[in-house]
Amino acid sequence: MTRSERLAEQLDWHWRKNLRPRLDGLTDDEYFWEPVPGCWSIRPRGTSDAPSADGPGEWTMDSASPAPVPAPVTTIAWRLAHITVSCLGFRVAWYFGGQDVDSRTFPYAGTADGALEQLDEMYGRWDAGVRRLSDADLDGLPAVGPERFPMENRVLHVNRELIHHGAEISLLRDLYRRRDGAVPHRT
Repeated sequence: MTRSERLAEQLDWHWRKNLRPRLDGLTDDEYFWEPVPGCWSIRPRGTSDAPSADGPGEWTMDSASPAPVPAPVTTIAWRLAHITVSCLGFRVAWYFGGQDVDSRTFPYAGTADGALEQLDEMYGRWDAGVRRLSDADLDGLPAVGPERFPMENRVLHVNRELIHHGAEISLLRDLYRRRDGAVPHRT
């Protein structure tokens, strides 16, 4: 197995065994659920109370620059958009070519199914790109993008981001299912 295949497999194992199965059956209610007041989310245009609302279409992503400290709690919708655009999309375009992805111009999904389709597409592009990297590519600096670390470092960073944010999404799903104090039936 090549280095790039090992790096891709690190994330792909997590994707296939943990994260993606945990997203199966995601409902729109869960997607938009706000566990506390003041959450950032994906919202219909013109309904955000956040300092900024990114996106060109019917749905926008709550944001601010600079980000507030402490950061607001975010919904599953926001976190899926963050993974799709900021963690994967920017870097897929920078490192592997194709259409630029930008948080201000990305068409955010207004449904859980739409968001999962966007995520699956971007993850597939990322995985394919990583698997094509040579050892020389991994040792070198990316030719484009603002990040000035070896490409292997960038791949490991994206892997950490997806594992980290995927765990947050999984926790939000667990909390949503138990929000009324009920314990789900085990089969």
